[in-house]
Amino acid sequence: MKILWTDGSAVPNPGRGGYAVIMEREGGLGEPVVLGREEDSTNIRMEGKAIIAAIRYAGEEGCEIHSDSEFWINVLTKWADSWKARGWRKSRGEIQNLDIVKELYELYHKYPVKLVWVRGHVGTVLNEMADEWANKAREGAEL
Repeated sequence: MKILWTDGSAVPNPGRGGYAVIMEREGGLGEPVVLGREEDSTNIRMEGKAIIAAIRYAGEEGCEIHSDSEFWINVLTKWADSWKARGWRKSRGEIQNLDIVKELYELYHKYPVKLVWVRGHVGTVLNEMADEWANKAREGAEL
């Protein structure tokens, strides 16, 4: 099972966005394997797109995704089942970024995925690397 680290960025927020997926290698080293960007986005959208990209990258092999996005982890592990049961609505109105929610939900249930929340910006090497590459992607970097 692949171990992947994800992050997303938008500056300003909303504004130009980027995301990155980092593959963990032996010895705690990592390398970027997927980068993406949108001209008009938000931090939340880019965090979600990063998790989508990670699941797609791993495919049937499955993956363990380390993310500092508590929001998206909660969407997938706590909220989306009930939203789907209500016809993709929350008890109090519309779901923001529903396109990403639906795609993530489908992928999360299609492939073996373990989600691990990590605190962001506290010096965790691969989380910092994902942040750095998400910002590079936002500025136009490609692999």
